[in-house]
Amino acid sequence: MSALTWIAGGSLAAWVWLLLGQARFWRTDIRLPPGEVPERWPTVAVVVPARNEAEVLPLSLPGLLAQEYPGRAEVFLVDDGSTDGTGELAGRLASELGPRGLPLTVTSPGEPEPGWTGKLWALRHGTALARERTGAAFLLFTDADIAHAPDSLRDLVSAATGARLDLLSQMARLRADSAWERLIVPAFVYFFAQLYPFGRVNRPASRTAAAAGGCVLLRTEAAERAGIPESIRGAVIDDVTLARAVKRAGGRIWLGLADGVESVRPYERLPQLWRMVARSAYAQLGNNPLVLLGTVAGLTLVYLVPPLTALAGSPVGAAAWAAMALTYVPMLRYYRQPPWRALALPVTAALYLLMTLDSAVRHHRGRGAAWKGRTYA
Repeated sequence: MSALTWIAGGSLAAWVWLLLGQARFWRTDIRLPPGEVPERWPTVAVVVPARNEAEVLPLSLPGLLAQEYPGRAEVFLVDDGSTDGTGELAGRLASELGPRGLPLTVTSPGEPEPGWTGKLWALRHGTALARERTGAAFLLFTDADIAHAPDSLRDLVSAATGARLDLLSQMARLRADSAWERLIVPAFVYFFAQLYPFGRVNRPASRTAAAAGGCVLLRTEAAERAGIPESIRGAVIDDVTLARAVKRAGGRIWLGLADGVESVRPYERLPQLWRMVARSAYAQLGNNPLVLLGTVAGLTLVYLVPPLTALAGSPVGAAAWAAMALTYVPMLRYYRQPPWRALALPVTAALYLLMTLDSAVRHHRGRGAAWKGRTYA
């Protein structure tokens, strides 16, 4: 047996393992669980951390304030040291809606204390204020670039009530309009689901835990049991760390794809997407060089070997490439992309590999994970 066949066979074996052992990670039909109308709709506090978000707020905040929620809900926008007038713009947008919108409080926590990331410091401040003002039974953490359909909050609370969930998170549909977004964004969600299969996350007996930070509905009592956000104050990958803390504390969690929750932030050029991924890719690996080496080897075997060996004439490599492409097609359909783009997934994987290496280089040069003017080790 030739070396080419051995290498291609290793890749195909990896894909057989992924197909059989990763909880059907390619599924895109995992949507909100069946809802239940509560006897009394619980109070919800919506906490929005925002740092220099004036560009996207007009596209996201009006829809959040206009939620058709049968119970009491209030929005707390935490202006995290913005220099572009984010807080003032939020107030104007709320004024334009008038009494038709949910009540909005704009507040600022000041600079983070040592040991806190900026976002979690903002969530701490907003959560404390929300508890004091509303005594809310649920907290909705949502990013400033996330647009919600009018019935989003009602559907989230209904689903959490029906499934008796402590944490419910939806992976917002990211923008995929530009050529670079179409190439990279669907793969971002696909890789995330491969790493954290939603079906496994949603099984109470499984240790796998993850959430999507753009939309997290959390029971206040579950947050208190897990010590949120204090217990995760230094986390760079805050959404996954949050889900792990809640699950470890005995909470039931759920993660799936969204229909009425969308990101409005544009990433039209490659450098923007590169920064989005590279800022935290190495942190996702625990800033561990050995894990990085294993990741590079794994990405090479799983995504680069199949097309290279197939183009060299290996039918085994072609079979591995076909398995890869077929599992990617459902995500492309979710993002309204043609199925033929699945054949280009190895190109996207190569870009992600380079982004991950760049993230590691930045960390070892002392720049760490950087976002909006802040750098974390």
